Amino acid sequence: MTTATAHPSQTWLLLVLRLRTFVALILVLAYFSVMAPNFLSAANAVIVSKHVALNAFLAIGMTFVIITGGIDLSVGSIVGLCAMVAGWLVLNGVDTGLGWTVWFNTLEIVGITLLVGIGVGFINGILITRLNVAPFIATLGTLYIARGAALLSSGGRTFPNLGGTEEMGTASFPFIGTGSVLGLPVMIWLLVAVALGAHYLSRRTPLGRHIYAVGGNERGAALSGVKVNRVKMFVYMFSGFCAALVGIIIASQLQAAHPATGETFELNAIAAAVLGGTSMSGGRGRIFGTIIGAFVIGILSDGLIMMGVSSFWQTVIKGVVIVLAVVIDQAQSRLQARVALAQEAAASR
Repeated sequence: MTTATAHPSQTWLLLVLRLRTFVALILVLAYFSVMAPNFLSAANAVIVSKHVALNAFLAIGMTFVIITGGIDLSVGSIVGLCAMVAGWLVLNGVDTGLGWTVWFNTLEIVGITLLVGIGVGFINGILITRLNVAPFIATLGTLYIARGAALLSSGGRTFPNLGGTEEMGTASFPFIGTGSVLGLPVMIWLLVAVALGAHYLSRRTPLGRHIYAVGGNERGAALSGVKVNRVKMFVYMFSGFCAALVGIIIASQLQAAHPATGETFELNAIAAAVLGGTSMSGGRGRIFGTIIGAFVIGILSDGLIMMGVSSFWQTVIKGVVIVLAVVIDQAQSRLQARVALAQEAAASR
């Protein structure tokens, strides 16, 4: 009887917890619109959207990984490595060692760089599925390997002047990060395409259902015929693809590539995914929720900068946000279980 009377209030609280990302977005928008001058200006909105897009790409890939019950700590280093690969190809091409150099146009450079990111994701997948290395350890190892490779590629120096040339077909390289189509930055159009594709995959395809099945109950999924290892391989390769895309955009936007690019990006991606409702225990998460989570993190970061808050305090605040998001997620899981039990008890009467 007690469970039945508590049921309506529990249902409302569960609804609020599920909508926590929207609530957080409204709160940060309201706060910074009052506290930070010109925060709601059109110019600042474009800047914020660009910052959000970079984190959102990584967070989309991270969402799939976390849904399967894994984690990918290497995405920030993949960003740096892929930025350096793109920079190297624009500046130097590939020396064949036979007295001549192979040069690539912008489209080819993008394709090669994306393959590098997917390749690092493939290595992560092999370590986790074939060698049974824990995702945390496997991706921590590739984090250091990818960052080291980025540093070795230039001896720690920056690749400057990535404006490209008409002769080599790379003059369009800066357009990826600085160009606009129909008044919106190219990177926003790319984000829309990736987000819609990821959403469709997760909700409308067998692979998407398998991703959730693996995260919800890996052993049960395997017994029901799901190829668990292939699913895990895909999510880590997709995460590498998203990270490579961010590396290309940053190198194009700055027209320079530095091996330290992408440091701590993985933390913002995890924060956006978790804040967007992705469960760290796996089996639950939505792409659009992650996008909103990325907006919350992006608006929080830019708003704090506009208010003149120290970068040290910004790091502390982001850490608090991640911890709170995980705590709330655990509370939601427990409350959801109680509500389900209450509904079963009511139905059996």
